[in-house]
Amino acid sequence: MIETGVDIIEIDRIKRMVERHKNLDRIYTNQELTYIMGKGNSVETYAGIFAAKEAVAKALGTGFRGIEWTEIEIDHDAMGKPIVLTHGKAANHVAEHGIRGISVSISHDRIQAIAFAVAWTEEDNEGELKDGKYMENLGRN
Repeated sequence: MIETGVDIIEIDRIKRMVERHKNLDRIYTNQELTYIMGKGNSVETYAGIFAAKEAVAKALGTGFRGIEWTEIEIDHDAMGKPIVLTHGKAANHVAEHGIRGISVSISHDRIQAIAFAVAWTEEDNEGELKDGKYMENLGRN
């Protein structure tokens, strides 16, 4: 099974939150805050990560009911590609529902940030991997 989630957020909304320093540590992990600081404390980066967390929560089918914001973490690989990590109750949900992986894409302009997440389970493509590729083989037999 494949589940998707999408979120779009106005960057000005996140800018106001950041300026007030309200709840930042309740939303962003230390790793995420370090990454954001490394990107010049960009409000677009705050907004992109915020949207990604929302999109992932939707793809999990839970929203943030019973899951804390910091239990969904957006890390980045060496090339800057976002990577989804789960902790605590979010990780438990992933394991309990046989979620094999979660992929996320983030984009923004000066006004909005958007993120799209895809979560897939062992049932996808009958659990079959070809050439170590996940997404390219989903739905193909």
